[in-house]
Amino acid sequence: MKRRGLILSVLALGVAGFGGAAWYATRPDPIAASDPIDPEMANALIRPYSPILGPEDAPVTIVEFFDPACEACRAFYPVVEDIMAEHGDAVRVVIRYTPFHGEASVEAIRVLEAARMQDVFEPVLEAVLREQPRWASHGTPAPGLILEIAASGGLDVEAARTQLLAPGVVAVLNQDRADVETVGVRQTPTFFVNGKPLDPFGEAELRRLVAVEVAASQS
Repeated sequence: MKRRGLILSVLALGVAGFGGAAWYATRPDPIAASDPIDPEMANALIRPYSPILGPEDAPVTIVEFFDPACEACRAFYPVVEDIMAEHGDAVRVVIRYTPFHGEASVEAIRVLEAARMQDVFEPVLEAVLREQPRWASHGTPAPGLILEIAASGGLDVEAARTQLLAPGVVAVLNQDRADVETVGVRQTPTFFVNGKPLDPFGEAELRRLVAVEVAASQS
């Protein structure tokens, strides 16, 4: 993943601006971070179509249940980038869409899928997150606003208008919604590292769990 200093600086401001209790919806009893989830649920963690940031063959996989309209996801993006930079080719991130913020989330996910078809997923993701306060603050983005923002990340808007409605995009949204229910995700972001849920949640805990898994992969 390429590091972009300006984007990291802007997004990193969000980390200091949120309290943990305000970020997440309540979910059922927490799972110990050291225990992998049930094998049946593990099958729902990653799908072949899921966007991947970093080396596809990395030995450590962070699965992030992610909502592009979620302020905490925006705040954690530079943290995840820093973790990947720290561990180099040992870590990859798999994105699972979690549209908890209604139509704004769905529209942004459609745009991200169009960006993936055009091989500009990462720069468009960064543009969408950078401008999140403009399009996500009121729940329903102004018509065309997200496409305008995505264009600044390299999206071909005319091609995207057709791609947004492709049956494959609808299928991705439906499958990710089903997997969110199967896994029991109730908050964004929710992280799993090599199938192990991050709980308790926090930046330090995420860094620690990734470091443990990286060390285990190299032993």
